[in-house]
Amino acid sequence: MDKTIRRGSFEMTAAMLISGTIGWFVLVSGQPVLDVVFWRCLFGAGTLLLICAAFGFLRPGILTRTTFLLAVVSGVAIVGNWVLLFASYSRASIAIGTAVYNVQPFMLVGLAALFLNEKITAQKLAWLGVSFLGMLAIVSAHSSQGESGNDYLLGIALALGAAFLYAIAALIIKRLTGTPPHLIALIQVSTGVLLLAPFAHFSALPQAPSAWASLVTLGIVHTGVMYVLLYGAIQKLPTALTGALSFIYPIAAIFVDWFAFGHRLAPLQWIGVAAILLAAAGMQQGWSLKWRRTVTQ
Repeated sequence: MDKTIRRGSFEMTAAMLISGTIGWFVLVSGQPVLDVVFWRCLFGAGTLLLICAAFGFLRPGILTRTTFLLAVVSGVAIVGNWVLLFASYSRASIAIGTAVYNVQPFMLVGLAALFLNEKITAQKLAWLGVSFLGMLAIVSAHSSQGESGNDYLLGIALALGAAFLYAIAALIIKRLTGTPPHLIALIQVSTGVLLLAPFAHFSALPQAPSAWASLVTLGIVHTGVMYVLLYGAIQKLPTALTGALSFIYPIAAIFVDWFAFGHRLAPLQWIGVAAILLAAAGMQQGWSLKWRRTVTQ
């Protein structure tokens, strides 16, 4: 294996494993969702500021006014995405929230068709159908959740909303080609700090050291370090390999949910999760659903 590909694969794997533990730190912090996202943005902004300074991305002339405004709008979408996704964890579980969140590639395809006139192929529609069946399986499993059934459905809805906002952010970022991604990330989290500062509970700051440790880790490791690893990998790896390795994230999240909180998926939930991940992988990798008939002579 080429040395560049090997390094990129390591960086992508590390980034996805780090991402898979986000839900753990969110819940362990014990803080309201808006506070968690605010502190993640604040600590992440400090980390990314140092990284951008080290790479020389803070010099004048890198950003135009339009580029800056687009990055800010994408930041609004990303911050909203974090708020909804984190809120889904305590309602539908980390595993289910993360699995449902992985329908975002299909939302991005739909948005690209609406606003960028990109064609939706029959193959993409077929994989969308598989993903939708997976969603139906997960939603129908709410009857096994007992009194938390309504919260379970709300958690799924929040994860879907998070996926939609991520797709919007990704659509905007498509127009920022050539802009250093670390700088885009800095603008996004800085936007989050300004947006959420009015809602942060400064008068009731966390008292437990474990809470602060979780918030600092979310900002420094899950935002600053993870962005560096992720963008470094994207620059080194073929798109197909990047897409394949990205599925380490939901698998790691499912394992973390089981290991840390003892959440075990019901058989119907496993079927739904598998269908969504298979559909997302199939669409990203360009797999065909057509059956080939062998003709013997």
